[in-house]
Amino acid sequence: MDVTTPANAPWLIVGLGNPGPEYERNRHNVGFMVADLLAERVGGRFKRAGKAQAQVVEGRIGPPGPGNRRVILAKPMSFMNLSGGPVNALKDFYKVPVANIVAVHDELDIDYGVLRLKLGGGDNGHNGLKSMTKAFGAEYHRVRFGIGRPPGRMQVADFVLKDFSSSERKELDYFVDRAADAVEALVIEGLERAQSTYNS
Repeated sequence: MDVTTPANAPWLIVGLGNPGPEYERNRHNVGFMVADLLAERVGGRFKRAGKAQAQVVEGRIGPPGPGNRRVILAKPMSFMNLSGGPVNALKDFYKVPVANIVAVHDELDIDYGVLRLKLGGGDNGHNGLKSMTKAFGAEYHRVRFGIGRPPGRMQVADFVLKDFSSSERKELDYFVDRAADAVEALVIEGLERAQSTYNS
């Protein structure tokens, strides 16, 4: 873990998901959805990142002046269970401390649309987090986007790789917007203040 994080160190915000149009609106791809909205907000378009198997947008968030933060938004293009490799390559290339990495991901154990922000911890069976933790340790931030549990006897793998239901889609834009706000708050104001606003 990085004990000291320089104030001017960049942040690496990673939306987790699977590449390809067939996965685009899946529950498992909500991290990509949040990353896309953040890219829109900073006025950038995702493009291939050199040798890293990822797409990135570089930009700044926050008010002008000392509160402004340099961010690299990233979408690994390796498929979810291999996310650690591309994220690790970006971490090294941009010289990002592990504590300045934020993973935005779907979370089964939280009700739909509810957010939980935290630093470190286990992966709770999430293959994207498992791969990242294996690559550089667990002490990175997470913005956990609740998708709820599968109904009835549906398998978890089937549930996360299905699109949001029609009733869920009615609120999806609002929840994605709120998750993007939470990421910005985390980077600009710090974890505790962001948690007090969004961990409700």
